[in-house]
Amino acid sequence: MLKRSEEMLMDLWISLLLVWITSVPCVSLSPITSQSKSTQTGGSAVVASGLGEGQRLLSRAKRGWVWNQMFVLEEFSGPDPILVGRLHTDLDVGGKSIKYILAGEGAGTIFAINELTGDIHAMKRLDREEKAEYTLTAQVINAETDEPLEPPSEFIIKVQDINDNPPQFVQAPYQASVPEMSAVGTPVTRVTATDADDPVYGNSAKLVYSILEGQPYFSIDPNSATIKVALQGMDREMREEYLVVIQAKDMGGHMGGLSGTTTVTITLTDINDNPPKFSKNLYEFVIPEDLPIGKMGGKVKANDRDTGENSKSTYGIVEGDDQGVFEIITDSQTQEGILQLKKPLDYESKRAYNLKVEATNVRSEPGSGPFKDTATVKITVEDSDEPPVFSKPIYQLEVNENAPINTIIGTVTARDPDSTGSQVRYFIDRHTDLERQFNINVDDGKITLAKLLDRETDMWHNITVTATEVRNHSQISRAIVAIRVMDINDNAPEFATEYEAFLCENGKPGQVIQTVSAVDKDDPIQGHYFNYRLVPEMLNNPNFTIKNNQDNSISVLAKHDTFRRQKQEMYFLPIIVTDNGHPPMSSTNTLTIRVCGCSKDGIVQSCNVEAYVLPIGLSMGALIAILACIVLLLVIVVLFVTLRRHKNEPLIIKDDEDVRENIIRYDDEGGGEEDTEAFDIATLQNPDGINVTVRPDLWFLRKVPFWSFWFLCSPTCVLNARGFDGF
Repeated sequence: MLKRSEEMLMDLWISLLLVWITSVPCVSLSPITSQSKSTQTGGSAVVASGLGEGQRLLSRAKRGWVWNQMFVLEEFSGPDPILVGRLHTDLDVGGKSIKYILAGEGAGTIFAINELTGDIHAMKRLDREEKAEYTLTAQVINAETDEPLEPPSEFIIKVQDINDNPPQFVQAPYQASVPEMSAVGTPVTRVTATDADDPVYGNSAKLVYSILEGQPYFSIDPNSATIKVALQGMDREMREEYLVVIQAKDMGGHMGGLSGTTTVTITLTDINDNPPKFSKNLYEFVIPEDLPIGKMGGKVKANDRDTGENSKSTYGIVEGDDQGVFEIITDSQTQEGILQLKKPLDYESKRAYNLKVEATNVRSEPGSGPFKDTATVKITVEDSDEPPVFSKPIYQLEVNENAPINTIIGTVTARDPDSTGSQVRYFIDRHTDLERQFNINVDDGKITLAKLLDRETDMWHNITVTATEVRNHSQISRAIVAIRVMDINDNAPEFATEYEAFLCENGKPGQVIQTVSAVDKDDPIQGHYFNYRLVPEMLNNPNFTIKNNQDNSISVLAKHDTFRRQKQEMYFLPIIVTDNGHPPMSSTNTLTIRVCGCSKDGIVQSCNVEAYVLPIGLSMGALIAILACIVLLLVIVVLFVTLRRHKNEPLIIKDDEDVRENIIRYDDEGGGEEDTEAFDIATLQNPDGINVTVRPDLWFLRKVPFWSFWFLCSPTCVLNARGFDGF
């Protein structure tokens, strides 16, 4: 502390000496003339910086002074105000009454002037960092009248800097990083300190940097403040973080300068400079032989001192697994090697495995050594009670349809793979044989037929056979047995559809009436071949014949062109169809042939026998209409005869008044009363004058004249008589 005070006192004396030296040339020129005339011939200049009485004034002729700047030392404090300078004018001679006045920044508060002598004093302690200079105005006036004797003159008072501000690190504290194993001189980071002192005056703001803590690992450039690596081979795995203390000192680092410090936390980042390493050289695992494929059999782990991506490794089997039974994969979360099965184990075939497992870094630095490690994995296969094993996973058997019951279809076999060799029993899963069409011998696995089979119903039967150990019923295996029903020729061929052929009356001899094909439910290996022939009694028929088309079909042809519907409307042609099976099967199928009326182009128009025209020129429809009229007339006659038999019963009921009905016919051409004729309806109803009582059940004949029935029938009869067809 004492040393520090001595340094500050020494700096103060040096500063005062500098102020004294620089304040000597301060001159107060006469402000009587304007400011633009600061250089005068024969003028005088007065040294005004702290001169006491009795001192000689220095006068210079024909020389201009830069008098408008004054200096005052900052942070100076004492019992008396500090003399900054003195103003003087050539008018201040003799007993002339003059007065100096001061205006501007700080006038009257910070700075005061002696009105008689012109001395300017600083009344307060000044800080350059708060305000570096002050602009003031001085003027000489008449002390009695206050009239200005000169124009006002402006001057500046500058606050001279002293080293009173230490350097400061604005962005502190600092964080930085550098890769481990970096070379000496590798830049890490750069720090920056600031000093509030005047950078152009002296060395108060000239900074020099140094390391207080952090050596010998790091160094710093004293001027640029760049921190660099100073030690070779810095290993993150040994030490990851360093705390470095940096000092900034002003005055160029010389004695008496002020200083500031900051801390820089430097972290070494990881590089892949460490290989993976297995925790042990030998791993031993016991794996049951019935371990499912893809299930874990063990774990291995290779540790890596690096971090992040640099610590990740992949695993592989490099020796001892020629058959590819195992594989090892990497757990991305734990970075462990998971050993699992690719193929099933068999204790009876191989009981132990010696594998060589390798761990390799995912990333590696260029030019670095092999980042890998190996370990031995010994695997012992543990015997397990395995289920029986079928000789085949799927059996395909064949049996002829309609084979007799208890026919042996085939045999399935299974064995116990264990060394104990337990006996095996066979069963049929009845869920796959709901109709119980098959049986199996529990001891030897022979499958027999329990029911007759029909290929045309089911061509394939898929059943499941189970094999169970005698000493452990829980060990069960299953196999699929596909039974194909072989075809035998037990179905006769028949027409592909129910054919109905149409024959035109005006057809030509040899015309194809119908093409006929056949189908057979059987499925011979060599394919179908059908033989067609007419029944023996139809071989010499005069109407039709058949022709083989050589494609399992025939064509039916007409032998003449004299077919007529009125002679015979329909023909039936029996045809025998025979297949080529062993033994051959045949069936008789009948083709129906209908005779029809056709157009000249052979298009069928009508196949009804009633549609042809009679020789007398009347159609069948006209004849039916005439017959209907005749029948209607007969009915009317019968009704009339019936009425005559009941002539004792009056047709008209006698009332007190004779009720008559008149029918009046009007002629459209007009003619008056001459054209009106009245008829007695009763006379028409009873022309013989006989009174007949109408029966209640024949009331509808009461008002119907006999001749009206003729009008019901006559139009049809007349039209038919004229040969009007289609009525």
